[in-house]
Amino acid sequence: MNHKVQTQLIGRTAALLLSLPLCTFAAKYDVAAYVWPAYHNEPRWKELGLFADGKGEWQNLYETVKRTPDDYQGVKPLWGYTDESDPVEVARKIDAATAAGVNVFIYDWYWYGGRPFLEDALNKGFLGAKNCERMKFYIMYANHDVNYIWDNKVGGAKKDEIIWCAKISDAEWRTIVARWIDLYFKRPNYYKIKGCPVLMIYSIEALVEWNGEDVTKCRIDYLRSETKKAGFPDVHLQFRQKYDVNLVADSMTLYNWRDKTGRRVDSATEPELTYRQWGEMTIASFDDAKSAAAKKGSVFFPNLTCGWDTNARYPKNERKPIVHGANPKDFENFARRIKAWVDANVPADLPKLITINSWNEWTEGTYLEPDDKFGYGYLDALRRVFVSEQERKNP
Repeated sequence: MNHKVQTQLIGRTAALLLSLPLCTFAAKYDVAAYVWPAYHNEPRWKELGLFADGKGEWQNLYETVKRTPDDYQGVKPLWGYTDESDPVEVARKIDAATAAGVNVFIYDWYWYGGRPFLEDALNKGFLGAKNCERMKFYIMYANHDVNYIWDNKVGGAKKDEIIWCAKISDAEWRTIVARWIDLYFKRPNYYKIKGCPVLMIYSIEALVEWNGEDVTKCRIDYLRSETKKAGFPDVHLQFRQKYDVNLVADSMTLYNWRDKTGRRVDSATEPELTYRQWGEMTIASFDDAKSAAAKKGSVFFPNLTCGWDTNARYPKNERKPIVHGANPKDFENFARRIKAWVDANVPADLPKLITINSWNEWTEGTYLEPDDKFGYGYLDALRRVFVSEQERKNP
């Protein structure tokens, strides 16, 4: 995209968004985008020996090179390499998100070595933004170990070596639960279902593997008890749908479409998928996901994913499989079909929740934020699907 076209695009979309920021749409759907909170100068990056430029994982994005003609490498964010712990920057993102019908952010939340990690994007950026209460938010406890996945100089088998272990003690669990309740659950814009603050757990299997199922049940009971003591009816516990343990979630969803298709996406022997193939494959699995959730006394909320390409996190001479041909037009088609699926399948007493991967997973090739390839295409697509024509004409 040449500079003149890019400037015209920014001007057009900026004018559109500036007409909307004081309006909050009466949402019929809860469109919740995951936020990867890594684009700021987190002090603990130094412990991992990463991102000396001080811009967090933006560094992987601007250091990468194209490996195939239609991959996501080399794209540039139209808003620049923003500091997502800056509340002024995040305020603009909130305006753009809500204008497109995205009314919930799901922040990845981490804890390693007795301390939080990457909290500033949420605590300082989002919660510090003057317009943050225009949106709801909730957290996903990203309880996975840290390996070399974010180090673009490391590839091969070494990529999987563990640097930080996510396993926690009972004492840490109590500290974490208090932190969740005091910092987040009590916020007026924390996302709740039937009055219960929603907490998503990335890997309930890992929680069980750490100390066994009995200890995990005790920890969940403690979480529920403390949440009730804080004045809530309960906590709404959400797991990723692929989990396989004997614990019951209040709801299930996907982090991204790979939760259903990971083996196929990563296959070294089969042709790489197109985005259309990937979407068809995943949407076809939703009915089974609904049935599996129902058997466990739970409900399934579907997911919409933008794309897949993780090569920015790998050495330049190494290439990982990608999903080809992601684009806003096909994304909009899948959004409409998932919206229709929600209308037909989510019980009437529950919100019409759709999770999206993601708001800003640039280094996984799956993001809604505008770039120099499609401009505001993904946000415009969502706006056409989830913001009514009347609201678009009369903000």
